[in-house]
Amino acid sequence: MPEVREHLEAFPFDAPPRVLRRREELLLAEPLPGGGRPPRAYPPVEAVHFSAEYVDQPFVPPRGVYESAAMRIEWQTMNARQPFYHRNCGVDEISFQVCGDRTIMTELGSVDVAPGEFARLPDGVAHDNYGRRDIHLLFYVPGPVERLGTVDRRSEARVPPFPGWSPAPLNELVTEGVAGPGQDVALSPIDERLLLAHADDTQERLEVLRIGSGVEWLYRGPTAMIGATVAAASTGHVYRRLRNAEEIQYQVSGTRTLVTQRGVLHLAPGDFVRIPRAVAFASIHAGPSTHLSLVSTQPIPQVAQGARQAERMAPSDIDGLRAGKPT
Repeated sequence: MPEVREHLEAFPFDAPPRVLRRREELLLAEPLPGGGRPPRAYPPVEAVHFSAEYVDQPFVPPRGVYESAAMRIEWQTMNARQPFYHRNCGVDEISFQVCGDRTIMTELGSVDVAPGEFARLPDGVAHDNYGRRDIHLLFYVPGPVERLGTVDRRSEARVPPFPGWSPAPLNELVTEGVAGPGQDVALSPIDERLLLAHADDTQERLEVLRIGSGVEWLYRGPTAMIGATVAAASTGHVYRRLRNAEEIQYQVSGTRTLVTQRGVLHLAPGDFVRIPRAVAFASIHAGPSTHLSLVSTQPIPQVAQGARQAERMAPSDIDGLRAGKPT
């Protein structure tokens, strides 16, 4: 078995990691018997899966994936307009486009987003979505949220916001907290044209970011960061351990084997996985892979049903995944 490196890191990643030399077969092994604190039955990491390809269906509410009192991750799909405007008062709402196209209509202007793009709705901004065979993720994150990535483009004051638009008789739903079930506080009709016209009276705009290359952090809040990792290949000889945060990953494209002290998972597009705080992990993949990461200093429990659990693999089998792969 090879000697590997472990990077001991800490949120908000403003200092270099401590780098440790490790024997991989011991790092991933069961504890030795006798002496010291008896081991607990540590639960394996678990994948949650939602389709990464659009499937025709009527409009359904967003589906919660992970949720706490302070943060929430949702999966949403649509092929029409959302049947209301939503104004959340409590956290910023960051969306990531998985597939299809979507127009975001707000009082700060309207913008079209495509797969691989992020957009952040500031706390308190009302918005509607018009999806075309759309799947997107929603990250409700406590603010203030700082943009770290490069802006690709901004929303514009435009009426109509999309071809064929006409003002619709809609309600505005106001929510608090992380906009979860039971957190609605008011529901009332709006004048849609008047709401969209507000963009003519302000210079504030939505900002669209695109996934780039390598490892890049895109947003940072007081307790969380969101970023993306784009890699051509990885042998998994470098493990990471976040000593003060957990990491939730979403596989965007390509396949990847996630090796952790809580088992091994093979990941495909549409898979989510939550890596507990202070658990070491690495990725192995021969071809291109892209995944998102949300790192949080506060736990965000899984609320969606799991699809499969990690399994223990023999050290030789893990090393065999690297055969013929570049370092």
